[in-house]
Amino acid sequence: MADTFNYRIDHHGSLVRPAVLLAARDRAADGAPDAGALREAEDAAVKEAVVLQRKLRSTVVTDGDMPRTDFRSAVLEGVSGFRRTGEETGGLTRWVADSLPKADGPLLADRASLLGELTLIAPKASLPSPAYLAATCFDPEAAGRGGPASARELGEALAEIIHTEIQLLVSRGVRLIQLNNPLLLAHTAGEPGPAGALSFEDALAVDALALPSGKRPDGVRVGLAPGWAAPATVDRARAERLYAAVPVDRWILPYDQGTDAELDLLRALPEERDACLGAVDASSPAIEEIDTVMARIDAAAEVKDLEDMALSPSRGFEDVAGRPLLSAEDQNRKLIQVETLARYCWGNEF
Repeated sequence: MADTFNYRIDHHGSLVRPAVLLAARDRAADGAPDAGALREAEDAAVKEAVVLQRKLRSTVVTDGDMPRTDFRSAVLEGVSGFRRTGEETGGLTRWVADSLPKADGPLLADRASLLGELTLIAPKASLPSPAYLAATCFDPEAAGRGGPASARELGEALAEIIHTEIQLLVSRGVRLIQLNNPLLLAHTAGEPGPAGALSFEDALAVDALALPSGKRPDGVRVGLAPGWAAPATVDRARAERLYAAVPVDRWILPYDQGTDAELDLLRALPEERDACLGAVDASSPAIEEIDTVMARIDAAAEVKDLEDMALSPSRGFEDVAGRPLLSAEDQNRKLIQVETLARYCWGNEF
């Protein structure tokens, strides 16, 4: 059994933004003179998100990504060296690194302190992984103009910044930190294709650099979400290499489709690592049948101790502000379903 705190009812961090917050952000983008109005709207949305999570009995609480425009923004908008382009890739605004990044101050830690003031539930923060940002923001043309010479160099600079931020988050009371790298699972495919500007080995090395070394403080855990969907087939050796090279405490894995590949990803996971199963589809409003999901969880329990697992939706509900995957009502139904499933698995012992 892994020696971990199993924050059993989890979610990726992003929640559906209320209309009043989106309107405030639009006004700020249009140059509205009251600079404090957006911050007030963000703080109000965070407080509402905390109340929601308390009502739904989540075992972690996040700020719902309310203060950010997408799941990468804490870093891209909080450090120097990046430039927003007019392009979109995969539904995300394209950013490129014109120079090696430098932090302008805390990325999430100041905001995270508010969570501890609002609830006794364990605060959680989510950050994009440095390898993901390096793979998607490296621009070879910028290298010729004095920018990072390689994606690996960019990733190492980002890893140092995120490493420092994780330590600061922990000092501010955050108990669970999730790094998101949606590209990593592509590397574990039976026939892996290109996954950004970093090789598999470089991506593993960069993300590992972001992790604090040594024993975690009591109750503190760092997790990694390596992708929102499992590949069609999984190369067991490559999956094992992934888990061995990045020593996080928890792997947040897709587990909502009932495929053999999802179970193969779990089979490759070392015994000493936690698994958070994304057992509820965050992109579909249809509510999963309890018996169907429990059958999948039973299959997972045959290869991994149930005491070392947690449950969550498969991904964030609104990774880009203003582009929710579900309505707020459907999101809440999905979060309730996660709690219901958790109680089927563990009763009331969270």
